[in-house]
Amino acid sequence: MSKKAWLDPVPFRNVEIRGSFWERRIEVNSGTTIPLILKEMEKSGRISAFDLDWSPGAGQKPHIFWDSDVWKWIEAASCALDGEGDKKAARDLERVVKKAVAAQQEDGYLNTYFTAVDPGGRWKNLRDNHELYCAGHMMEAAAAHFEATGSRLLLDAACRYADLIGRTFGGGRGRRRGYPGHQEVELALVRLFRTTGKKRYLTLARYFIDERGAEPNYFDREAKSRKEDKGEYRYGTHEYNQAHAPVREQAVAVGHAVRALYMYSGMTDIARETGDSSLLSAAKRLWKNVCLKQMYVTGGAGATSSNEGFTGDYNLPEESAYAESCAAVAMVFFNHRMLQATRDSRYADALELALYNNVAAGVSMDGTRFFYSNSLSRDSRDRRGAGGKERAWDGWTYSRRSWFGCACCPSNIARLIAGLGCYFYSTSSRGMWVHLYESSSASVEIGNTKVAAIQETEYPWDGLVKVRIEPEKSASFDLNLRIPGWCTKAGVRVNGRRHDLERNLRRGYAVIKRRWRTGDVVELSMSMPVEQVRAHPRVKDALGKVALKRGPLVYCVEEADNASIPLERVAIDKGASPRVDFVKGMLGGVSIIRADASFENESEWRAAIYGTRPVRSRAAKLLAVPYCVWDNRALGAMRVWIKKGSSVRKSP
Repeated sequence: MSKKAWLDPVPFRNVEIRGSFWERRIEVNSGTTIPLILKEMEKSGRISAFDLDWSPGAGQKPHIFWDSDVWKWIEAASCALDGEGDKKAARDLERVVKKAVAAQQEDGYLNTYFTAVDPGGRWKNLRDNHELYCAGHMMEAAAAHFEATGSRLLLDAACRYADLIGRTFGGGRGRRRGYPGHQEVELALVRLFRTTGKKRYLTLARYFIDERGAEPNYFDREAKSRKEDKGEYRYGTHEYNQAHAPVREQAVAVGHAVRALYMYSGMTDIARETGDSSLLSAAKRLWKNVCLKQMYVTGGAGATSSNEGFTGDYNLPEESAYAESCAAVAMVFFNHRMLQATRDSRYADALELALYNNVAAGVSMDGTRFFYSNSLSRDSRDRRGAGGKERAWDGWTYSRRSWFGCACCPSNIARLIAGLGCYFYSTSSRGMWVHLYESSSASVEIGNTKVAAIQETEYPWDGLVKVRIEPEKSASFDLNLRIPGWCTKAGVRVNGRRHDLERNLRRGYAVIKRRWRTGDVVELSMSMPVEQVRAHPRVKDALGKVALKRGPLVYCVEEADNASIPLERVAIDKGASPRVDFVKGMLGGVSIIRADASFENESEWRAAIYGTRPVRSRAAKLLAVPYCVWDNRALGAMRVWIKKGSSVRKSP
């Protein structure tokens, strides 16, 4: 498998996003969310933990994965850094970076918990203690900081730490044959390799992937050395962290969803850099299981809080859906890598689904509140407890919160949004790919020619996209425009002339081969009807129900718009033709869906709890909003899956 067959993502700094959907979110992320996360980390002690001065009774004890939150914040702040922008943001970033680097030990080790709290615990419990996970996020932060500032301060520190890890783990004499309990360092080491050009980091990443799941299982040997009975492991099986079998033998997604998806991302990265087709084949098999049998309609992954992850094919509960925000971020990472490997639009479809729905819902529109888990329904007030207060579920709530004790999601969402531009375009030696649509511009180089591509569109509210191509000189190359899987009718015109889409469609991309000149304009028109999506019959919570979807956006119904309608029993009328309206002053400007519906007339039951006679239903007008903007108003009921109408009689 040659690297030449892969696409190269256009770096986010070469992409300017100006569209109404993502531009506002990017501005809120840099102006509100990133400063808010720093404030919360300072308040909780995450920043001061790098002073390494904790002692029993002296404030909040650092946690084993606190460092990762700080590293992800540094990555987000680095990506958001604008050379002409906020000087305070730049000062805050450098202050945190310097404090963190000052905590590095002489041998290169850098972890606040195992330096200040439990020095004797270093490398004793890879399965549970997140040391390599935190190290991976440090490496990613270092690469982002170097790319943003040119400073090698954090990058050199990350290299020293990576070198220590390389001396500690591996197949050579005197090295431990361990690997991380929470995957992340694998893809981070590949990123460090790409940033520094030092191949030893790629070799170490490949070792961690190759060694995982080998027998005898390292985690069992490690537990024995701690004099711990392996039967006492709280998760019972190494499926929890995907160490139950060598990665090339895995075909079903199991265990903790974020760990799994980070691992699959690392596998794909290593396959690219080494030409290992067996790793890519395994990643494809696992993708099929995740995205065709275990993915929520919103692009989320992970069904339950018990393992924060996968529980089996088609087990996708509605109200108790876990669908962690971090898992949605990881879904974007994995699908982006698979897209570059295959040039196949189905990976872009899954990326877009997760990005526009689960990820976008993960943070409030004002950038101050977050979802950890992402339910597909919320009960109405009369089922929520006294006074309509939020009902707790497994330690989290059904509404967004400003912070969490385990605060992995806020900084993860922030770093993704800060670098969002990298998901829109790719290049190869022969052409350019447009994966996502938003008013934007990209500066790329194809062959030896610099090319600017300028998008104009109201996507995702409208399916018309105009792409203006401006090469520095006339040049021949291919322009590949994604035709989303949800789109059943599309048309392409080049400078006003119809392009034969049917004959020039490859793996979901419209291919336009021509000699391009400045001012050439391509128009892509995609029909965007409202679709009533059904689930596989084995998805029990969705039986007899539909989800409304238009373009890339999944919709939901909220009590805020449907106060007189019992959402848990409302049904969309058979044969109803939902209507779409764009409301500029609502939720920042969104397209809403109106549909005729009905619900059983409760008053006809009188005093009875059971009955045999037919009950008439009441007519209703249902209003649905995009799932990505729910819970930005009053606390109330919400539903993604809505019952399909039956032939009950209606009362006036």
